[in-house]
Amino acid sequence: MTDIAKTAGVSQSTVSLVLNGAVGAKLSEATRNKVHEVAQQLGYQLPVRAAQPPARAGDRNLIVYVADEVSTSPHPVVSIDGARDAAWNAGCVLAVFSTHGNAQMEQQVLQTLAMPNVLGVIYATVYTRKVAVPPALLKVPAVLLNCYASDHALSSVVPAEVAGGHTATDYLIVAGHRRIGFINGETWQDAAKDRLKGYRQALATADLLFDERLVRDGDWSPDQGFELTLSLMREPQPPTAIFCANDLMAIGAIEALKQLGLRVPEDVSVMGYDDQEIARHTHPALTTVVLPNYELGRWAVDTLLQEEQNRSAGAPVRHRTVKLDGPLIERASVCAPSTAAAPVNTLINIS
Repeated sequence: MTDIAKTAGVSQSTVSLVLNGAVGAKLSEATRNKVHEVAQQLGYQLPVRAAQPPARAGDRNLIVYVADEVSTSPHPVVSIDGARDAAWNAGCVLAVFSTHGNAQMEQQVLQTLAMPNVLGVIYATVYTRKVAVPPALLKVPAVLLNCYASDHALSSVVPAEVAGGHTATDYLIVAGHRRIGFINGETWQDAAKDRLKGYRQALATADLLFDERLVRDGDWSPDQGFELTLSLMREPQPPTAIFCANDLMAIGAIEALKQLGLRVPEDVSVMGYDDQEIARHTHPALTTVVLPNYELGRWAVDTLLQEEQNRSAGAPVRHRTVKLDGPLIERASVCAPSTAAAPVNTLINIS
């Protein structure tokens, strides 16, 4: 999915809509043809299952997907795409409930689990975090998505954020950068903590000292990316590359560098994280690390089905927590540092 989206210049959601034959999607024929052509070139084949007979009373073919949020971030919807596709390919359908984090609403949704056609539950959160598993989930087959329980009562899947931070930073190091700024998100979140950890690990692996003067804590917004980039470039020895912990802050960073009269990437390289749709359309296009939302959804459903199959066969079910990597997408916002670049404070007066 990621390879097709990258080559065709579209989002993973568009690839999913095209390859699954979504008739209601308002996509141009040119876009559909391009996705199919790229998929064929790359050897991608969508799993095809035979037409299923109509569901009968008592069939357990419904997977309930319970999410605290789906509208406040672009990421949950892509996970739902992956879960829906995996469910459909296995002869099941997915029912999605958004509770907005409301405990009473969640409790009412979980009461639907008593329906005879429910096969199991995917319990998802918008932010990666530790959760207290609702007692109702322990009575049915269930898998946690983008969250985890300290007692490992259920299998769970989360992004490999430490690895992602390491991958992004290492890419900049291999390109020749030695002073790499890092603009983080809200530090109370697991994602921010782990991406910073990956950044520090990559520096240590390359025998580069961690310099806290090159780190700024933001809030994931373009505005903070803009302001904190200006702050980083005021340093006596400013960075030659800036790794932003999400694409939106990277967009702000690019705009700040342009305001300073600096070129991206010739004067300062910029790295993002998430691979949101906008990353393809920045100037220059943003090099970034994919947050594997689609794969998280697929893994959760596949694991749910496999565990239920094991139960039916009398085999033991061993719960596990899996961290999924996302690939780095090379675009145009990173290059080797310019040895001739003058310190920024000699180029422009930063007020």
